Amino acid sequence: MSLRSKIKMNGHPVAVICKKYSHMKKTFFNMMDSEAHEKRGNILSPSQQDISPHAVNEFKHYFCGCCAAFNNVAITYPIQKILFRQQLYGLKTRGALIQLQKEGLRNLYRGILPPLMQKTATLALMFGLYEDFSSILHRHISSPGIVTRSTAAVLAGATEALLTPLERVQTLLQDNKHQDKFTNTYHAFKALRSYGIGEYYRGLIPILFRNGLSNALFFGLRGPIKEHLPEANSWSAHLINDFISGGLLGAMLGFLFFPVNVVKTRMQSQIGGEFQSFPKVFGKIWLERNGKLTHLFRGAHLNYHRSLLSWGIINATYEFLLKLV
Repeated sequence: MSLRSKIKMNGHPVAVICKKYSHMKKTFFNMMDSEAHEKRGNILSPSQQDISPHAVNEFKHYFCGCCAAFNNVAITYPIQKILFRQQLYGLKTRGALIQLQKEGLRNLYRGILPPLMQKTATLALMFGLYEDFSSILHRHISSPGIVTRSTAAVLAGATEALLTPLERVQTLLQDNKHQDKFTNTYHAFKALRSYGIGEYYRGLIPILFRNGLSNALFFGLRGPIKEHLPEANSWSAHLINDFISGGLLGAMLGFLFFPVNVVKTRMQSQIGGEFQSFPKVFGKIWLERNGKLTHLFRGAHLNYHRSLLSWGIINATYEFLLKLV
């Protein structure tokens, strides 16, 4: 066999075989690169595709809390106004009703903007921050669930207190003593500016105490209360259970923190002057009401029913929207 024949394999010269080998090797690595690229694409694409749903999921608790608050304020504001007069002046329900009747229907919703702004903002923060803080604490702190949830609730309540100026202006607009001083929300905010930033935060201490503790109790007891209600097998039954659990808990907390709100209202009805401590203001109110606990809780029965309705609406609306979003 000749040398030329020996260097042939199946009719193909070695050069041709080497060339084909080189081409096959290149094709093989290209395929490997292509496969790797495809795998990387599969890894990255879900996160890229999930950006919008993730963003929606991040803010849904804020959105649902905001809508629940709007629904509640629109329905219960007149009741809240009667209650406010009772807290401030120690009036009976009939006396507060007569006072509002004299002011006329056109003034019934006067001052609704601050509570609308305040409630929508605070409940958005309350529900949203509670979920966010719970998630953060759960990831970074190895504590029992009840500890992380309670801490998250207190932190959310403390953050809500940043919106104290809205509650402050609401108090001034609802007080008939200041009815001729302020024409609207903007006017009240502008008038307080001359007293300094501290004037906007008058009554901050009772608000911090109320928000932190009430949030911890609300989020801690809401689930257990619902679990003790009859099992819900339909959409309407779930809605009713959410209303009952939220309403009962809200009414209980409203009654428990009623004296704190009485002191807070008195502190915030003042414009200018000394910033009096919580014990000092409480002592004055106690003496004014003849040292009787029943007088201190004047208006508490109406507050109980208002809280029952308000927190029933809030909890039911929030849970309903949470399922839709």
